[in-house]
Order: sequence, then C-alpha cells, then structure tokens
Amino acid sequence: MTGHGTGGSCEVASESELKVTPLHGLHVELGARMVPFAGYDMPVQYPMGVMKEHLHTRAAAGLFDVSHMGQVELHPKSGDVADAALALETLVPADILALKPGRQRYALFTAADGGILDDLMVANMGDHLFLVVNAACKVQDIAHLRAHLSDTCDIRVRDDRALIALQGPGAEAALAAVGADISDMVFMDVRQLEVKGTGWTVARAGYTGEDGFELSVPADQAERIARNLLAQDGVAPIGLGARDSLRLEAGLCLYGHDIDTGTSAAEGALLWSIQKSRRPGGNRAGGFPGADTLFAQMADGPSRLRVGLKPEGRAPVREGTALFASTDADAPQIGSVTSGGFGPSVEGPVAMGYVPADLAATGTEIFAELRGKRVPMRVADLPFITPTYKRK
Repeated sequence: MTGHGTGGSCEVASESELKVTPLHGLHVELGARMVPFAGYDMPVQYPMGVMKEHLHTRAAAGLFDVSHMGQVELHPKSGDVADAALALETLVPADILALKPGRQRYALFTAADGGILDDLMVANMGDHLFLVVNAACKVQDIAHLRAHLSDTCDIRVRDDRALIALQGPGAEAALAAVGADISDMVFMDVRQLEVKGTGWTVARAGYTGEDGFELSVPADQAERIARNLLAQDGVAPIGLGARDSLRLEAGLCLYGHDIDTGTSAAEGALLWSIQKSRRPGGNRAGGFPGADTLFAQMADGPSRLRVGLKPEGRAPVREGTALFASTDADAPQIGSVTSGGFGPSVEGPVAMGYVPADLAATGTEIFAELRGKRVPMRVADLPFITPTYKRK
C-alpha cells in the first residue's frame, strides 16, 4: 500500500501530544529507541541497530509498524465503484477508473499551482476504494477528501485498523506460515483475507525496494499478529531509521523532504504515475488541480529535476546540503540535497536532490558543500539497488 513516505511536513505535534500505535507496548518490550515522528511515538531502531536492521530486511524479513499512516475508504453513494474512481480523479492525476479490482497504484494529491499536497496509494477493493496516506498529512488529506468528495462518496476513516509492513525475501514464507494465502499475489495486488478468524487487507507492495507485503489488520489484533510474525524464522523488528535508508536506496520519495507543495510531479521525476488517459490527448486529460501548470512543464520540460546522487568517498551528504556546479568560490548554489545518508547495501553514501535540468544527466559531476569544502558527486540512476518486486 505504501510505496510512499511515512513522514512529511504537514503537521507537527509536541512530545506531550504524541499519539501511540497499537504496537507501542511491543516496541518498548523489544527495547526500541522511541522518537517523535509525524505526531507519534515511534521506534527509530531496536538493539540490532540501524545498519544490521537494514541488511536483515534485504536478506531475510523485516517487520515495520506503519500504523501511524492514514487508512481511508471511499464508498460510492451510487454503489458503483467507478463513480468513486471518477470523483477521486478530480483530486489526483492518476488513472483510477482503469484500476481493476484487487489492484492498487501510486497517486498524488495536487495543488492548484501544480505542487504536491501528499502522495498516497489507492486500491480498488471491488465495491470501494481504499487509500493509504502519509501520517503527517492525514488530517489535511481527510479534510481535502471530505471537502471535495462528500457529495459522491461516503468517506470512512479506519482508525480501528493497524498497518504492519513485512518486507524482504522471507516475507512470503513468514506470512504463509501464519496462515495467509498470498503466494499467488504479485506486486501491487491487494486482497481481503480471513486469517484465523481475523479480516486482513493485504497488499503486495512496500517502501523498501524488496518484495513484501503491507497488512491492514484490526487494531485490537495487531499485537497478536505482530508477535506471530516475529516468531517466524528470519523475521525481525525494524525501525524507522532502517526504513529510511532502505527507501533511499530504492529511490523512493519521502513526502516533506523529496517532494512537497513546492515541487511538481514533473520536477520530482514522478510523471510515470500519470497514465496516458490523464495526459494531454488522453480521453480524460486533466481535470485535476494544477493540470495546466503540469502540462506546460511536460511540454517544455521542468527547469529542475530530482536525481540520484553518489558522493565520492565515504562521507554521507545529508539533507539540506547545498549543491554547486563548480568549486569556484563565487559559483552560485544550483540546488540542494533532499535525502542523504549511508547506503548499507550499496556500501557507500547515497543521496537524492534537485539540480537544474541541464545538469541532470547521469554521470554529470556536481559538488556538495561539506564543512566548507566542495566535495564531488555524480548524478546517478535511480534506484541505487535492483528492486526485487514479484512481477507477473
């Protein structure tokens, strides 16, 4: 469900207002280091440590608590899910109408000026649409949906559900071992299952670049389900620190960092999320906020682009680092890093950021300013690792 970010910049809660997920007690029991994140008290790492958690997910299976994210159902008042799809298309540029039952896709809530209000996943559940939105933006997203779609859809916020991600090559076997019938699912499939008397909604997707699943389960059953999964061979709890390094290696955006209201789908290299039917000349072209601005950028090319960046040497280049086209002291800043750190699987530093379109070609040398020095970096293809999604 969530091939998108878990954080962002939509809202900030003070520590005294922090919410907890249904798995909070389990995190504490397992020795997690808890930190404020998107208004919740969340595990950033466990005793294994971020590096080992990252590598464990790539080699075996990692269990992530993503219950802080928003789960929303759109039930068409007409009874026809196509009406809900067409209604949602007034807010997102993705083709929702063509989404077959049991499938999901990535979408963007766009603003009137073409900026990105949030990214989300949309699934066709047959009689309704199921949305997963970012934690920091969910209050605004739900208000946005209610303001624009209440005439056509019954909007149901599923605060009674938890969300658990199980990611890595061992995820399928672990789920099968606890009774989930998921072996014939492929990437972006979604289905409703009954597992030992409990209703699950399962998507074969995730935010790590690995094969894996995201499980929407009843909040009051979440701890039992998590414990059962953690009891399976090769499954370990993974915190937000490793989740961030995994998604960075996979070239996936974090809302509020790599994309936000000041970036467009064209600038963010996310035009792949806009299907032909919604583009100029398509049978349902436009009709979403900011379409004219976005279409102009598609025709002329955006002035800047999100790219992968590989620093030379071993020093990580962090978010906010200024980028330059040369080492000349008077050279103007050309962009900045939006996500950066050490990639454990890549065995070196990796980053993403925005650069002028004429400097966005793979292999272009640019420079990051680290501690008063200009350090060379090269524009690199994304993702940094080869994804292992199970395709048809």
